[in-house]
Amino acid sequence: MKIIQLNLIISSIILITSLGCSTNSTSEKSTEIIEVDENDGFVSIFDGKSLDGWEGDSVYWSVKNGILTGEITPETIVKNNTFLIWKGGVPADFELKLEFKISENGNSGINYRSERLEELPYALRGYQADIDGKNSYTGQNYEERKRTTLAYRGQKTNIQPQDTPGALRDNVEKNAWKGLMVVENIGDRDSLKNLIHAKDWNSMHLVIKGNVLQHYVNGVLMSEVEDNDPVNRSSKGFLGVQVHVGPPMKVEFRDIYLKEN
Repeated sequence: MKIIQLNLIISSIILITSLGCSTNSTSEKSTEIIEVDENDGFVSIFDGKSLDGWEGDSVYWSVKNGILTGEITPETIVKNNTFLIWKGGVPADFELKLEFKISENGNSGINYRSERLEELPYALRGYQADIDGKNSYTGQNYEERKRTTLAYRGQKTNIQPQDTPGALRDNVEKNAWKGLMVVENIGDRDSLKNLIHAKDWNSMHLVIKGNVLQHYVNGVLMSEVEDNDPVNRSSKGFLGVQVHVGPPMKVEFRDIYLKEN
């Protein structure tokens, strides 16, 4: 009986030690595993080999070691934000799952329900899930070339229409839309920042349905916008990833899956 009890104690110690190692190993992983069930409607939109199905400037976009890569070098400084645009359609309601990694000085984002600009090549105007290397803005909702910030990280917002006549940018103050109404704080901005891995892989999950736009990073809701501006909101549009004007940088994307609802 004593031998059995001793064996049980030893087994328990081994199990606890094993769980402790497993927990440490999990915390050291760079990102959650993206789980995608093809039977649930998710489809891969990046083949891991080429830019087939995408359109952009090959000076800045390429595939390296199976990873979609946007890069600015000292020899290729970009004058305007440039996008790699998915050619497969103009999604309306959808979910997007992918993993991203960005250098410390990098500035990027994922645009959706956006329109193309005729006057600039590979330029998009519309909603963006922001990504930056210092993680000051990663996860927020920033509307490129339009209403600017619609929700900072840690906010659920209700977007109201412009209430005064004039140009669109007349209703922008300190790089945020004046009609941004915070309805709930979903987390401290800096605490949420600590959940985002600097210079390592992170997961992004966009849940876009009707006028509600949710941005998740590593499984955590970072921002949510309810867009009640019938004039300026968008119900469908182009999807693309961005290289932003600035110093040399690199942004990488992999495991890109789209589910249209």
